[in-house]
Amino acid sequence: MDITGKVIAIMEARGGVSQRTGNPWMTQEYVIEVPGTYPRKMVFNIFGEDRIKQFNIQAGEEITVQFDIDAREYNGRWFNDIRAYNIIRGQVAQTVPAATAPGAAPFPPQQPAATAANAPFPPAQEPAGEGAADDLPF
Repeated sequence: MDITGKVIAIMEARGGVSQRTGNPWMTQEYVIEVPGTYPRKMVFNIFGEDRIKQFNIQAGEEITVQFDIDAREYNGRWFNDIRAYNIIRGQVAQTVPAATAPGAAPFPPQQPAATAANAPFPPAQEPAGEGAADDLPF
């Protein structure tokens, strides 16, 4: 999924050491505001010190965030996790199918309108006239 907006807040980075593997970890959360008649805000996070440094997100930047959404359970409650996997600056992201060759159109060509002969549903039939018998019980 993609969302484009302005970074309005950067939270403090958090980190620690995994009890299971013993490896260090780091995560940082950001708030992005999507413009419109009713502006919306979304919190997303970036996991991994290398990615945090690579993306180097600054407050006030216009960015497009490509992210995945997942949920996890903790003590009987569920929490959403919105994790960014890519940041694009200065342009609106375009979703293009992976199988599309470079230079090819990103969308399949439009199909002609369905004709009565190959339509998925038959056309609605008008009643024969006022007081016509209807075979439906209701």
